[in-house]
Amino acid sequence: MSETTERDLQAVKDYLEASMAPDPVRAAKHVAPGFICRFTGHRVFDTPSGPTGFNAARYKWVKKRIERYDVVPGETETIVYSLGYLYGAWPDGTPFDNNRYVDRFVVRDGLIVETDVWNDSAEWILDPSCAR
Repeated sequence: MSETTERDLQAVKDYLEASMAPDPVRAAKHVAPGFICRFTGHRVFDTPSGPTGFNAARYKWVKKRIERYDVVPGETETIVYSLGYLYGAWPDGTPFDNNRYVDRFVVRDGLIVETDVWNDSAEWILDPSCAR
């Protein structure tokens, strides 16, 4: 892995660590001007505090169990996928685990330009039997 690719992957790891704290101010240190986050349900945010606020309403608390990173180096950017499972508690305190997620990051010059977030939470909320 090149130094550039390693640097870009580290930006994603640092961003996710800060996001899970949750510390959107620290997470913002890893995003570029013009950052965009397309969240589940086609919610669009332009700062890390957007997803943090949404998650605060959707979950009592939530964390990621990161299984792996898939890294795709390019000429001008690095694409990083973070894959794993969400675990935590719904607003009523009911615990959950093994909720699949995929995050896709576009990183340029060590800063995250955009990210897309997908997970099973909406399905689980609509039909709790999906969580089994």
